[in-house]
Amino acid sequence: MSATVHAAASDGTPLIQLLGVTKTYGKGAAELTALHGIDLSIAPGEFVAIMGPSGSGKSTAMNILGCLDTPSTGQYLFKGAHVEALTRDQRARLRRRYLGFVFQGFNLLARTSAQENVELPLLYRGDSAADRRVAATQALQSVGLGGWESHTPAELSGGQQQRVAIARAIVTQPAVVLADEPTGNLDTQRSHEIMGLLLALNRDHGITVMMVTHEPDMAAYARRMVTFVDGRIARDQTNPHPITAAPEALHDAATLAGDI
Repeated sequence: MSATVHAAASDGTPLIQLLGVTKTYGKGAAELTALHGIDLSIAPGEFVAIMGPSGSGKSTAMNILGCLDTPSTGQYLFKGAHVEALTRDQRARLRRRYLGFVFQGFNLLARTSAQENVELPLLYRGDSAADRRVAATQALQSVGLGGWESHTPAELSGGQQQRVAIARAIVTQPAVVLADEPTGNLDTQRSHEIMGLLLALNRDHGITVMMVTHEPDMAAYARRMVTFVDGRIARDQTNPHPITAAPEALHDAATLAGDI
């Protein structure tokens, strides 16, 4: 099916809208258009997998959605506000308040404890030390890492490091988690555990999840799949049979997600 699904909240207002978004890099002979007039709407509480081959434009679209880049033309609306018209500082404030990020490479500070890594977004936001400590401890508990607060990344497995990264993403209680290949550096079992956590956060707390992935078995957790090809949306379809339960090994950690 090739179509644009215009998802909306119960009041008819999408959380996110891209309207005619293009992105061009370079000029003249070096000009490259990464996005060609993208239209995309995301409702609050959706779980969307963004797929496509390398160079398809999916990462460019995610950078725009994450306020890390701006469109060349077109409009980006977040909760009705025109993001493309915001200043750099205003976009940074929007990121800090509403968005959480999970990356393939974890992006943890090597000589810093799990607790301090998770506190970092709150430090940037200006929260007090006491508030940061409480929120980070709760976030780590929610991903099954209670008791691991003092461990550095070198003392954690890959799956544990990604859990710390997810705790860091959700510690600010964001409206949206943007996950870029979150299982790309993990084995199959750990990958499904991480997907179980994302599923629990989406299902139990209404956090909108947008995830870039090359892996169909990871995309199977999403209720909607958007496929990019050559800078355009080639397919936008509902997943008729999404995975709806975390792996058994993750049951306790998923239950802990109720603490956040």
